[in-house]
Amino acid sequence: MPSAPAPADVVAPVTVRFWAAARAATGLEREAIAVPLEGIDLGDLMSELTARHTELVRVLAVASLLVDGHPHGRAATAQGKALPGALVEILPPFAGG
Repeated sequence: MPSAPAPADVVAPVTVRFWAAARAATGLEREAIAVPLEGIDLGDLMSELTARHTELVRVLAVASLLVDGHPHGRAATAQGKALPGALVEILPPFAGG
């Protein structure tokens, strides 16, 4: 009988939603990223995303993050964690408002 996976091996998704220039840089509206159940540091998440989408680096330098609707500052310096099931939104500055 197979044993249950160790907690460190269990992963669940964080959904990342790309807005405006972030969408243009990735070519995606959203992406699911598998993270450990204890969550992922936002800096590590941004590193994972830029490894997948190199054009995103320029956008993250000026973009802000929302995690489940709560602001976490500039994406390049955001701190905190995104837990499985979270929605992380990358919000570049919008012209006109």
